[in-house]
Amino acid sequence: MHSLSLNDEKNSAVYPDEFGSTDGDNVAITVALGDGIGPEITHATLRILSAAGARIRPEFIEIGEQVYLAGHSAGITPEAWQSLRQTKVFLKGPVTTPSGSGYKSLNVTIRKTLGLYANVRPCISYSPYVHSLHPTMDVVIIRENEEDLYAGIEHRQTDEVYQCLKLITRPGCEKIIRYAFEYARSHGRQKVTCMVKDNIMKMTDGLFYKVFQEIGTDYPDIEQDRYIIDIGSARLATQPERFDVIVTTNLYGDIISDIAAEISGSIGLAGSANIGEHVAMFEAIHGSAPDIAGKGVANPSGLILAAVMMLVHLRQADVAEKVHNAWLKTIEDGIHTADLKGTQTEILVNTSQFAAAVIARLGAEPQKFKPVRYQNAAPVSNANIVSYQAKPLAKKVIVGVDVFIHQHELSADQLAERLHKLTTEAVELQMITNRGVKVWPGGFPETFCTDHWRCRFMVKTDHGQLHYSDVIRLLANISSDYFDVIKTENLCSFDGEAGFTLGQGQ
Repeated sequence: MHSLSLNDEKNSAVYPDEFGSTDGDNVAITVALGDGIGPEITHATLRILSAAGARIRPEFIEIGEQVYLAGHSAGITPEAWQSLRQTKVFLKGPVTTPSGSGYKSLNVTIRKTLGLYANVRPCISYSPYVHSLHPTMDVVIIRENEEDLYAGIEHRQTDEVYQCLKLITRPGCEKIIRYAFEYARSHGRQKVTCMVKDNIMKMTDGLFYKVFQEIGTDYPDIEQDRYIIDIGSARLATQPERFDVIVTTNLYGDIISDIAAEISGSIGLAGSANIGEHVAMFEAIHGSAPDIAGKGVANPSGLILAAVMMLVHLRQADVAEKVHNAWLKTIEDGIHTADLKGTQTEILVNTSQFAAAVIARLGAEPQKFKPVRYQNAAPVSNANIVSYQAKPLAKKVIVGVDVFIHQHELSADQLAERLHKLTTEAVELQMITNRGVKVWPGGFPETFCTDHWRCRFMVKTDHGQLHYSDVIRLLANISSDYFDVIKTENLCSFDGEAGFTLGQGQ
């Protein structure tokens, strides 16, 4: 192994005019260099795209840490939003979210604001040139990108208890699941696996799997299976050959796609696409790595492969194929950045030298890896995915209310005794839980309790349907006894089916 000296500037930048004319043949895209190693790997990627003849015209915007610190709490300016809405294609370097309260993840903000509902992360082994315990691994993780716990709706409710809301919607489930099946069909994949935790979260994750089953009937040519997320993650880490395309919710997908990328060889090699009805964003899945920023040693491969996905999206399959094959040839020739250093490394290079090596191989094809072919790839069409048709409205009936109370002085039995005196002619106290576990009636002394109590009131059998005015009267009674009511949740049935779950132990 030895170092390589290539005739190329360490920090050379690429500007729009290097991509040729600004006529109709060149598609405007928005580019953000990002933070940390972002400028280095983005410059390297743009040099390769320019040399390969990509028919694009970059518009540069600034996002990330400096924008946060300049007073834009979202990390992005109105002018940057306008560029994204005009070009509809975004090649993004990694960004840093400053530490401290009040700052929200810019990645999540962009995905949700622009409706980028599908996150697509191919995780492929490049063994033996990149060490992997799973040399034949080839898995695509398709992650729901807009909802779940990433809604970021959190509250401190008591001295001891904090809450984060998990939001799962039927339209969100339908879009991502149908996208996964369409992706599998258009890319010649044989199986789609759904990963959920519906044995515990029976309504939210239960809806995701229910929709998976419903939509799966439209794709009889594709094998389908389901894993509980914990054992599914374990099997992915030890037997990835079991999987082809995995579709899952936002948090699970974030976690397992990083696991899959790492066990395939290196998280630094993974690119991702964020696909929406109107806009698409392409990025490496790794972070901004500020510890190595400015040293010129970062691996640009994740962003290069994300740019390949962008070119396919732009219907520039010829350029995508040229770049991807040149990258594969570079890897199998043993030209590696420091993070890939191993027994197959022949030449150790920096960021800029790696880009130059890929450029030198444009037009060549790998000999050991199978060359990629994008020329005949059928694009995934949004037309079949985003045409959500709302179902007929269900008959919604209020049958009870959960009243959440902050108190730390009374036991469950004492709390129940007080609340019994505050009920109305319409409702009766059915259950009290603490952290989801039933503690009244018949609670166990071993159950640890905090200062956060859910008190479930149900309609009396002889009263019929509840109205919200009944709930208000109940709350007025409870507050009159100086209880601290944190929140309420109406308990409803939909076409006679309960829209709420039992307490643990109920």
